[in-house]
Amino acid sequence: MKASHIIGIIVIAVAIGIIIVTAGDASSYVTFDQAKEMADNGNNNSIHVVGELPKTGSGEITGIEPSSDKLSFSFVMVDENKKEQRVFYNEPMPTDFKRSEKVVVIGSYKENLFIADKILMKCPSKYQEKTVTAGI
Repeated sequence: MKASHIIGIIVIAVAIGIIIVTAGDASSYVTFDQAKEMADNGNNNSIHVVGELPKTGSGEITGIEPSSDKLSFSFVMVDENKKEQRVFYNEPMPTDFKRSEKVVVIGSYKENLFIADKILMKCPSKYQEKTVTAGI
């Protein structure tokens, strides 16, 4: 075998190794019950939970409690199984948080509270189609 063939095989093997390690760190969305079970079993990895913020009949979001210093807040989130869970986030409330359609929290359970390290939001205004009409 030529040296270039051996180097090519080594490069391919390293690339496959990187892909396998990266895929092992990938996380899927779980419910709060699954996240609690994972935490009870000693899984300390970041867990992704997707859900929505509860709203009143008039569309107003409920369950948000900012801290007195406004540097952290907690809120209630409803997962895909309709389970409500209080979530604590040790950062200020994101600007468009109350306008979010869906929320993904990334974090872990500490006792009976879900502690979020990150919050990802899907705001409806970003995804609505806009029609443009040209005046003739």
